[in-house]
Amino acid sequence: MENMNPETITEKKSEITPEINPETPVKRIEDSKFRYTLREMKRNKYAYAMLSPYFILFLLLTAIPVMMALPMGFTNFNMVNFPQWVGVSNFQTLFMEDEVFLLSIQNTLVFALITGPLSYALCFMLAWFINQLPGVLKTIFTFIFYAPTLSGNIYATWQLIFSGDAYGLANAYLMDMGFLNSSREWLIDADLILGVVIIVQLWISLGAGFLAIRAGFQGIPRDRYEAGAIEGIKSRAQELLYITIPAMGPQLLFAAVMQITASFAAGDVSRFLTAFPTTDYRAHSIMNHAFDYGSLRFEMGYASAICFILFFSMLLANWGIKKVLGKYLDS
Repeated sequence: MENMNPETITEKKSEITPEINPETPVKRIEDSKFRYTLREMKRNKYAYAMLSPYFILFLLLTAIPVMMALPMGFTNFNMVNFPQWVGVSNFQTLFMEDEVFLLSIQNTLVFALITGPLSYALCFMLAWFINQLPGVLKTIFTFIFYAPTLSGNIYATWQLIFSGDAYGLANAYLMDMGFLNSSREWLIDADLILGVVIIVQLWISLGAGFLAIRAGFQGIPRDRYEAGAIEGIKSRAQELLYITIPAMGPQLLFAAVMQITASFAAGDVSRFLTAFPTTDYRAHSIMNHAFDYGSLRFEMGYASAICFILFFSMLLANWGIKKVLGKYLDS
């Protein structure tokens, strides 16, 4: 055997086991994740192909317009002439001169603070109630409570209920009961419009959030309740607090985001239910203001500034929701 000195042995070992760089494992992990993602995308290429029409439409009709709203809010654009840069002039006008916009902020906050939490609580309570029913009744009642969000004639029905003459259902019932001496103009009276809009919004608010919470109730394994009973949980209230709610973190967060976002963006109810604009702008929301300037006056720069403020407000609301409900996501 050839005699080898210590220096030769060290050189041979260094050739076999190269020096380890502390950054090498991190890079390898990142490379492996990237390669895994590419491999999974290639393996599911047909699924991505089927999803591609939705993503393309979402990109063209939602994502790109939203990203264009911010720079357009700094311009004067009437959809005929090329946009002219005006800086922060639109935002200054909104907060310093536009009294209707300031009133719409107040109406939107009142509307969101009432309908958002109430509709969320209503979704949760109805979903919990339906979850206690037998199998067939669950499907029937889910359809009954979700149907108002699918109905196209819901506003015509509510216009009949709150009709301003004596034949309106609300007026007729309240006069028969002795609560009113004469009919009330529910959809014209400035003191009543916002309350009526809130009631109708609550009725049609059982949408995607309601279905998400229903799915969350159905997705909780039965053995969790059995384990809870062994640990000392005895009442339905304790089950709800210690088992159900922690197990429904993602669904509760999704429903909260959907309900609060819908409350901030609500505008169709007052526009279709009453005259536009409403009496003294009492039910005029930020979304109504954006529709007024964007779809009727074609002042797209000013309307984009309004939409950006609404978008920023919804981001703040969603951030607050995640702070409150985020603790349930890791349960």
